[in-house]
Amino acid sequence: MEDRLYQLLDDSYEEMVEIRRYLHQHPELSFEEVETPKYIASFHRELGHEVREQVGSRGVVATLKGGKEGPTVALRADFDALPIQDEKDVPYRSKVEGKMHACGHDGHTATLLVLAKAINRLKDEWPGTVVFIHQHAEEFAPGGAIEMVEDGCLAGVDVVFGTHLWATEPTGVLQVKSGPMMAASDRFEITVHGKGGHGAMPHLTNDAVLTASQLVVNLQSIVSRKVDPQMPAVLSIGSFVAENAFNVIADSAYLMGTVRTFDEEARNQIEEEMNTIVNNTCEMAGATAEFNYLRGYPAVVNHKEETEFIQKEATSVPGVTRIEEREAVMGGEDFAYYLQNVKGTFFFTGAQAPSVQEPYPHHHPKFDIDETAMLIAAKTLGKAALCYEN
Repeated sequence: MEDRLYQLLDDSYEEMVEIRRYLHQHPELSFEEVETPKYIASFHRELGHEVREQVGSRGVVATLKGGKEGPTVALRADFDALPIQDEKDVPYRSKVEGKMHACGHDGHTATLLVLAKAINRLKDEWPGTVVFIHQHAEEFAPGGAIEMVEDGCLAGVDVVFGTHLWATEPTGVLQVKSGPMMAASDRFEITVHGKGGHGAMPHLTNDAVLTASQLVVNLQSIVSRKVDPQMPAVLSIGSFVAENAFNVIADSAYLMGTVRTFDEEARNQIEEEMNTIVNNTCEMAGATAEFNYLRGYPAVVNHKEETEFIQKEATSVPGVTRIEEREAVMGGEDFAYYLQNVKGTFFFTGAQAPSVQEPYPHHHPKFDIDETAMLIAAKTLGKAALCYEN
């Protein structure tokens, strides 16, 4: 049946590209998705699948029951876009000002829809049930995954698989990793309150910019001096705002940044150390601060047996030229929530065209993918759903 599945996917490649490009031209941001879930639900209904809409607010779950006994396998694709202006010079560039699919979620959706159509053609012989999870809002915490899980998208599911088209790795390369693969991603905000005044009379003020600058320096000591060096961690200040006229000393300053960790103990430790440093630094400067630490997605931790299963099955998938065990990355992914509830694994599918020497990274205004990688992703996920034995 594998060969017939692959042939059906090959025959539908043009449709896959057409769907991807349509979605690319009509992006919708996280928690603002309206037309995209309607499109997805309509596609599945035409195939005769059982469809649930507004799962976890905006997600779509479609179910196909095969004609033979077998496990229930869930396959997930996200469908939200980003608030970025599309700067590509291509016929399918975004038609929506300031919004684009700059991370490949349009490709994920096209991949899963066409795979669903191919499996549908084989449903009488298909062993088990396939649950197609189309998830909203992956890009913005708290994300759509936790909402969909709480709304029962994994009910009765034995295993879950997902992939991310990765535009900076060559097409044909599959990257897997057992255990922690992507980091927990948290956000923090700090507002420093001082006493503003005239730039020529600093002795009459309490400079919030100076205090905030000291905070930027002091916070860096947490990862370098407090966290066990064998535990990967990142603390980055991404925004520093204290807008004033050139001759005005700021009354307040605003810092925003991110913390990335794999270990929950290190995650807790960093939050506690940040709170201490913010309070002590501001107290010594005679200033006050508001510190808000916002927990984002947990770390993506792949299950060992399911990761090894993908690694083994992918060796015979057409188009896969190399399977690599990749290092963990500090990027975040709310696929983590699925893996906290059922067995499964998340892997990367290379999507850098051979003709592209220096691909634009994810979240770049000129980001694009090699669309042939969608076929490889579909065949790998399809084989996983076909061959998995609970």
